[in-house]
Amino acid sequence: QVQLQESGPGLVKPSQTLSLTCTVSGGSITTNYYYWSWIRQAPGKGLEWMGAIAYSGSLYDSPSLKSRTSISRDTAKNQFTLQLSSVTPEDTAVYYCATRGNSGDYWGQGTQVTVSV
Repeated sequence: QVQLQESGPGLVKPSQTLSLTCTVSGGSITTNYYYWSWIRQAPGKGLEWMGAIAYSGSLYDSPSLKSRTSISRDTAKNQFTLQLSSVTPEDTAVYYCATRGNSGDYWGQGTQVTVSV
């Protein structure tokens, strides 16, 4: 069973770049599942898809966030990352990494990120 775990800072200052890493075990980001996505949920709001990287390495970005979002991967470490630049307090949210495969969807536990001085 594939497992995903987010890691990164819980507090980021405005204007800085948020960097998060999703570590994957039990499956390969290059072969076993279709997409590896970043999704977030701000307080009182629904889930917002941010972008994804496919098993092939193809990138998919949300039109509303692509100017600030960079997704990459490290195949040797079986990890994929999110970088969100120029953050503001509106970027405060729980950030999830997730994947979709033939047998269903799998999510990390999520990590809280607060943008504040």
